[in-house]
Amino acid sequence: MDHRSRLRMRRRLRSLAWLELLNVPLQAVVWFGVIGLPLTMANVSGFALFVLLLLEGAGYWAAKVRQIAAPGSCLRGAGALAFARVGNVVVLAAGLPLIGWAVVAEPGAGSWPGLGFALLAALEHVNYFHVQLMYDTTADLRHLRAHGLRRAHLARDLALRARTTEQYRTHRAY
Repeated sequence: MDHRSRLRMRRRLRSLAWLELLNVPLQAVVWFGVIGLPLTMANVSGFALFVLLLLEGAGYWAAKVRQIAAPGSCLRGAGALAFARVGNVVVLAAGLPLIGWAVVAEPGAGSWPGLGFALLAALEHVNYFHVQLMYDTTADLRHLRAHGLRRAHLARDLALRARTTEQYRTHRAY
């Protein structure tokens, strides 16, 4: 990767990190302030799950910017992201049924938006940690049409970290 393309990539990733961070207060103001969704357990819990994934995404993109700035360096915070990959499943598995119960018990504005936020959080988890679901550039769309869904960038980075860590442990054992 040449210097200019590395610079463009860093700029794009930096904007992704800032957009994820900006979305936290923006979405809160829009949904709970402007639209006036009630602050119920279901809505706040669903929104909290959504915010958790946005913050993890911002952290990943910021770490990726630092990694690209120093070619050959490892992804800072990869251990925390590997923990989040597993931890998110636990948190989502606990939160989704509770929010689903609220939808069944009291359907309406006090529960449906919370379920929507929680489902968006689950999709964000898949998008970051498993399969890329967001295709927002022409290159991404070309790849999608030609090859179908692809493994998420973070999933690839975590797999590389796992292989590198295992090689280090194996090599050190000798």
